[in-house]
Amino acid sequence: MAIDRDASDPHTDRELRIARDVQRRLLPQAAPALESLELAARCIHARSVGGDYYDFLELGPRSTGFVLADVSGKGFHAALLMASLQAHLRSQCSAAPGDPLRVLRQVNHMLWQWTDPGHFATLFLGVWADASRKLSYVNCGHNPPLCLRTGGEVEALAATATVLGAFEHWECSLGRTRLAPGDLLVAYSDGITEAMRSGETFGEERLLAALRGHAARTPEEIVAAVLADVQRFTDGEQSDDLTLLVARAR
Repeated sequence: MAIDRDASDPHTDRELRIARDVQRRLLPQAAPALESLELAARCIHARSVGGDYYDFLELGPRSTGFVLADVSGKGFHAALLMASLQAHLRSQCSAAPGDPLRVLRQVNHMLWQWTDPGHFATLFLGVWADASRKLSYVNCGHNPPLCLRTGGEVEALAATATVLGAFEHWECSLGRTRLAPGDLLVAYSDGITEAMRSGETFGEERLLAALRGHAARTPEEIVAAVLADVQRFTDGEQSDDLTLLVARAR
């Protein structure tokens, strides 16, 4: 949503700084410490505030959730919807930590009921069982996260539901996979693959090449290196939020 007042207005500048700080504080300050999985994530908004976010969720003994979501629109409207989505998701996970399908049905109902028609969110929710190394997930119309296996294979975690908030009657299903030691799981927003230079997008092939090139690094280093690759590709011009989450099985 555009701001009507002049961007040089000191009141507008102050409001932007406050909004940016509030949204920054909504993002996790550190990844959870797990025995069998190392996590890292980062979000770079294209404007002062935006609609991308990631989160880590406590889902009971030795079970952790991680989320990457992208809300439709840009600016303040997207940021407000993002904050609402995050709060409701956390609340529902606290009420039913062992039932991600129920959680997301409730979240979809909230978004459908309280947002304007045409607004929605794509979301990936992964649930990691620390003891068994099993990953359960729900992909709500989001870019398929990539599993890069140590043997060179790549598995894309396709959608198991449509987008959140667009339909009153909405169903989802659970996907399952395993991560062996050394395997990488990479979730990303479309701002990464759709980053553009001279009419050419960064694309999934460049993303895969970057991930393979940086695969020997830690997840935190991979996140930083891939985001830097995208920004170099666009010569620093950013039209959409960039969000990347990387997990490696220990």
